[in-house]
Amino acid sequence: MNIHVQNNPAQAKMTSMHLEDVTVDFPIYNAKSRSLKNQVFSFATGGTIGSNSEGHIIIRGLENVNLSLNEGERLGLVGHNGSGKTTLLRVMSGVYHPSGGRILINGKCTSLINISLGIDPEATGRENIAIRGALLGFKKRDLAVHQKDIEDFSELGNFLDMPVRTYSTGMQLRLAFAISTVIQPEILIMDEWLATGDQSFQEKANERLHDLVNKTKILIVASHSKDLLVKNCTRIVWLEHGRVRMDGDAESVATAYFDHH
Repeated sequence: MNIHVQNNPAQAKMTSMHLEDVTVDFPIYNAKSRSLKNQVFSFATGGTIGSNSEGHIIIRGLENVNLSLNEGERLGLVGHNGSGKTTLLRVMSGVYHPSGGRILINGKCTSLINISLGIDPEATGRENIAIRGALLGFKKRDLAVHQKDIEDFSELGNFLDMPVRTYSTGMQLRLAFAISTVIQPEILIMDEWLATGDQSFQEKANERLHDLVNKTKILIVASHSKDLLVKNCTRIVWLEHGRVRMDGDAESVATAYFDHH
């Protein structure tokens, strides 16, 4: 099936995201034997396992998911490990392309699923600001405008001239967070709420994250925290084995899901 992904905010006044019968299959090549199929099944915690027309084993991560998100919505995702949450977030972010169905996006989309993506341990902090900035779509002149803000927010000082491999894990996260959150998206996608660095930096990071969330036109966040979801979301989708089990207001779905677990 041909997939059409639209990302052209100029064509629409309102930010939106629409998923129509979205299915995602992960084929496992050179694995036709029953024993391997059983082995894969024993490790799979979600989705369904079958075979395609060529006889390859496939794991179906999502099956016929239909969702419409419009400006102002705050969507939470819940489900057991392997339910399809991460797959859905990656489809929404453009990391995965649907095997079937289509996704239509109007608006600038930013993902905080993997904030360390594109960080080169051999490059300096300043060099990594340019690398990660390019991945986020910054032009050089735009990045120059934000450079000082990123440097100041990271609180890394002279370490910005050192290779990132010399950083502690907390320092690396501070750099990645500072770069990834300097941009204001229209659609913000998150896999859990970010916790970064020591206590003083966490407070500053949380303030920036709340500001980012408040200004974004559509928020999509997966979490295992009922309180976080109810406080920050207007709507929750409960995924189970790659399918939507329940879709409704945050309080109702959160209560049904967390009481069930």
